[in-house]
Amino acid sequence: MPTGPDPVTGDHPAADNAAADRPVAADHLPLRRRLLPVIALLLLAPWAAECSWGGFAIDDFLPVLIFLGPMYGGAAILIRETARHLGAGWPTIVLLAAAFGVLQAGLVDQSLFNPDYLDDTQYADTRAAAEASLVPGLEFSLRQAFDYVGNHIVLTICAPIVLIESILGPKRRLRPWLGRPGLAMVGVLYLLGSLLIFSDINDDKGFLASPLQLTFAASLVLALVATALLPRWRHPRPRRARRVPHPLWVGLLVVLVRVGADLTPGWAGVAIALALAAVVGGLIAYWSSGSGWGQRHVLVAGTAGLVTAAAFAYLVPPYSPASPAAALAGDVAVTVVTVALVGAAWWRLRRASPTVHVGAS
Repeated sequence: MPTGPDPVTGDHPAADNAAADRPVAADHLPLRRRLLPVIALLLLAPWAAECSWGGFAIDDFLPVLIFLGPMYGGAAILIRETARHLGAGWPTIVLLAAAFGVLQAGLVDQSLFNPDYLDDTQYADTRAAAEASLVPGLEFSLRQAFDYVGNHIVLTICAPIVLIESILGPKRRLRPWLGRPGLAMVGVLYLLGSLLIFSDINDDKGFLASPLQLTFAASLVLALVATALLPRWRHPRPRRARRVPHPLWVGLLVVLVRVGADLTPGWAGVAIALALAAVVGGLIAYWSSGSGWGQRHVLVAGTAGLVTAAAFAYLVPPYSPASPAAALAGDVAVTVVTVALVGAAWWRLRRASPTVHVGAS
């Protein structure tokens, strides 16, 4: 575990906590305390991925956690642990999250290439909009690719990780939670969960992507993973004396990407969505190199997409038809859980450092 600042979050452990921040201290924690954040991430990732935006009614929440937890939660744990074991920061996490998004949509459930994937859901009417931005030769919708991969980055991986790390506090925020045996077990869990979903969807949909499509997806996954593991992300850079905006302004920019991405259909809409994402991502990268950037900024930037998804949950139907009462109960539960998690993380940061910035990335 490096003793310098997180190269993305900029976590700076206080001098009086230096001894407590040594990795050996984590070994003395009870097993329950060491596993608690792992279990929390295992459950939070599938909930954020599929329930937080209204995809399921309340009576489907538990099956989602049980059946999708090994795949989504396992991926979130592996990505987080890989970055923290390497001493890398959020660029590595985001790039690995993008690789997971392509892997999931292109190779596991193959929703990216299957034009009939949503036909048996209440989103069948989105097919025409998706076909308005088909990539010639590869026959996938760039609009859907942006949505699928983007949601995996924001909801499945980044939001759960930043929430749990913020709640844990600075002493454990950048530490690995698992050793090699634990990582191996999570890796097996993830593979089994992915194979289960692949087998179930293959039997249900009867679809298999073409060799060209599978090769394209696999190549993109490998390229993203290779970029994520570059040594440059592991070397802390000096922080610059630069003013940064209030965390809430950062959150509003992230919300702008979500709202602006749906302004126009077709290729124009995809271009707007990609441009907004690039501009906001560039601004966050620029601000995060300043000395005023703290964990509160990271928390807001990482959870603004989750909060927006929860707000829009009332306006979208679940995948499968549900009674109005069950659908509304699910949306209310999403609001309660989201507010509780974000509020707890913000309170934890204020309690840990009420007057100064908390280290972040």
